Amino acid sequence: MEKANWSSPVVGFILLGLSAHPRLEKMFFVLILLMYLVILLGNGVLILVTILDSRLHTPMYFFLGNLSFLDICYTTTSVPLLLDGFLTPRKTISFSGCAVQMFLSFTMGATECVLLGMMAFDRYVAICNPLRYPVVMSKSVYVSMVVSSWTIGGSASVVHTSLTIQLPFCGNNVINHLGCEILAVLKLACVDITINVISMEVSDVIFLGVPVLFISVSYVFIIVTILKIPSAEGRKKAFSTCSAHLTVVVIFYGTLFVMYWKPKSKDPQGTDKEDLSDKLIPLFYGVVTPMLNPIIYSLRNKDVKAAVRNLVALKYFSQ
Repeated sequence: MEKANWSSPVVGFILLGLSAHPRLEKMFFVLILLMYLVILLGNGVLILVTILDSRLHTPMYFFLGNLSFLDICYTTTSVPLLLDGFLTPRKTISFSGCAVQMFLSFTMGATECVLLGMMAFDRYVAICNPLRYPVVMSKSVYVSMVVSSWTIGGSASVVHTSLTIQLPFCGNNVINHLGCEILAVLKLACVDITINVISMEVSDVIFLGVPVLFISVSYVFIIVTILKIPSAEGRKKAFSTCSAHLTVVVIFYGTLFVMYWKPKSKDPQGTDKEDLSDKLIPLFYGVVTPMLNPIIYSLRNKDVKAAVRNLVALKYFSQ
């Protein structure tokens, strides 16, 4: 950190956010605040029921609890600053604060990519090899899988954040974004960023390409296995155990692919519209997706709904 400050006169950044659209700022402040409260409540309840209800002490719900915890952490690293920015005329963030936000945001995003792949493997074993499931997905195995997800995500984030904060910015400190997103910060560097670009492209392959390929192959085997089940009720029951995860995967990766691989407009008059979409797409990924996750899992999962009812009933009668 000290090296980055020494090599550049920049000690802080100005976040443009949605300053060019003041009416949107007021609307989004209320909207995002409400969504953030839903995220905290929904994911908090999911974490609570997966801990308190012994029937949910299985690999699938252990993964789900970690996904909920990850979503809370991810939104908490960015939403409070975002809300403050909507109310503050001059939105600033220190160099160290920007570095911390980049590190935490990338860690959470990369970890979720790996974790969703792990969850696909869990569903594959449960449906395609149910008799071996207790052995293959033992507690030591699924705990190690979650720890590995966090370790891989954190390690990659250390690399990218370190490469970014060592760059000289030569006084250019205006970030045309809602927060300290690595790609937005890299645009401010006044030196060649080829190494950073290559490392980000490698990460795209590792955290987007590989998990999507792994999940796709897993679901090909899952669907083939489900179609072999003779009874319609059996097929419906088998598919229901992985439909929530598949829905989350489509929303999560669909948004990421749009955000990172969206073609750029060649029309100069469309720059303002393009800048706005570049800010709103990460907003969808960073706020809407974490809000939808607990809703999807609770609405499509009888065990979770039963656990929530039991938790509410327990709290009611304890009073």
